[in-house]
Amino acid sequence: MNTDKTTTLDKTAILSQLVAQLAESLAQITESQRETQAGTIHEESRQEDPKDTRAIESSYLARGLAKRVSELKVALAALQILELRPFDEDTPLGVSALVTLEDEDGERRLVFLAPSGGGLRVGNIRVVTPQAPLGRAMVGEKMGSAVTVQTPKGSQELEIVEVA
Repeated sequence: MNTDKTTTLDKTAILSQLVAQLAESLAQITESQRETQAGTIHEESRQEDPKDTRAIESSYLARGLAKRVSELKVALAALQILELRPFDEDTPLGVSALVTLEDEDGERRLVFLAPSGGGLRVGNIRVVTPQAPLGRAMVGEKMGSAVTVQTPKGSQELEIVEVA
C-alpha cells in the first residue's frame, strides 16, 4: 500500500470507527454496571436466610463490571490519543500500521495494529494489539517479511505483502 493522503484518510476512518465501537461498548457496560450495582442494594436483594447469596453474587458481578468499565476507559483513551503514522516497505511495523498479510494458500487479510481494541473488526479489517501473538510477531518486521504465528490449528506462516 502507498502512504499517500488517501491511505491516511482510510486509517483515520478505521480509527474513528474503532473509537466509536469502544465508546458504545463502554456505554453499554457502564449502564449494566449501574443497574447491577443498584440491584445489589435493592431491598429485594436482602438476604432471606443464611444460604441466600444473591446480594453477594450481585456485588461480585458489579465489581467485575466496574473493572471492565475502567479497562474500557483506558483502552478508549489510548485510541483517542493514537497518532497515525505512515509506513512504507522500509519502516519497521508498529502501532497504527495497516498491514496486508498473505497466507500459504494466497489468501489475504487486513489487520490494523492498535494499542487496544484487539479482536474487534472494522469492516473486513481485524484489529490486533502488540500483545496478541500476531501483533508480537509483526512488530518490528518490514514489508516482505514472513511471520510465524501459533494458531489452534498449528503454526501458520504469513507474509507481510503491503503496509500503510
